[in-house]
Amino acid sequence: MRGAVIVAGVAVVGVVTAIGTGALTLIQRDHAADAAAYQTVSCNAALGPTTQGAPGTGAGDAARLTDDQLATVTSIIAIGKERKLPPRAWQIAIQAGMTESGLRPLDYGDRDSLGIFQMRPSMGWGTPAQVINPEYAINKFYDVLLTVPNWDTQRPGDSAQDVERSAYPDRYHRWEAMATHLIGDLGDVVNASGCGEDRGRLLPAPTKAAGEAIQFALGQQGKPYQWGALTTHQNSFDCSSLMLQAYRDAGISLPRTSREQWRAGAYLPVEKAQPGDLLFWARDTSDPRTIHHVAMYLGDGKMVEAQQTGVPVHIRSIEWTEGGLMDYAVRPGV
Repeated sequence: MRGAVIVAGVAVVGVVTAIGTGALTLIQRDHAADAAAYQTVSCNAALGPTTQGAPGTGAGDAARLTDDQLATVTSIIAIGKERKLPPRAWQIAIQAGMTESGLRPLDYGDRDSLGIFQMRPSMGWGTPAQVINPEYAINKFYDVLLTVPNWDTQRPGDSAQDVERSAYPDRYHRWEAMATHLIGDLGDVVNASGCGEDRGRLLPAPTKAAGEAIQFALGQQGKPYQWGALTTHQNSFDCSSLMLQAYRDAGISLPRTSREQWRAGAYLPVEKAQPGDLLFWARDTSDPRTIHHVAMYLGDGKMVEAQQTGVPVHIRSIEWTEGGLMDYAVRPGV
């Protein structure tokens, strides 16, 4: 149907008018399809792309590990296999170890924290000699992990936090892509994220929130761009605050900046983007640290964005080959 997009597998009928690059002026939801449309898939899409070589990507970060760090990873994987734990457990341990000690059995730390996971003897983790011992520390980490409710279904960094109880809970997410690359490379796990089409699996499923986020974003057309716009008001926007408020209106929390939003959902090839997915632009597309812009895909080759000073929130066409566009889109809420 011409002028229609699909949000979460549900037909969203749009009447396109010739205003600038075009505008979707009407959205209607087909609620009859909701029950089937919002099924999730059993893949770990939030792990993200792992094949690029720049810092901040899986292969890039893994390539910077020393032999000693890789030996720790090998031990984490080997013990996980011996205990017949799934790769998700290995990944969580790798993320925790990299965050806490750089994957090294440290004999020092904050207060009495020691070892790979900075376990504190005073908190019942074991004796100082035990927690410094990699084999003991890895097994102890797994012991505690297995007591965490839903450890194998929630985001890996969240499970790492449930074990470690850090004052900085979000920092474990930093190493998702690297850990996935390592369990694939050193653990011989094919397609570690579980979302690659090479194994016939589905890409991450769209979410119900996408339609609601789109409706909010489209309702802001014509409002002015303001760099650093407050996220508590809806009178002006910059690129990332428009995404933040749109998804907040749909019940999903996003971080403030475009670079942070890059790590706030499931990754999928940009050419597979569906309505509601976030698109990103960077000065160097191999390095997510250079991301400077984000927009929301609407389907039918169009997106909505708060582009720059002097240009109000608007819809424009998108070309998948345009300069600076990242190779992956992000699906919030997955």
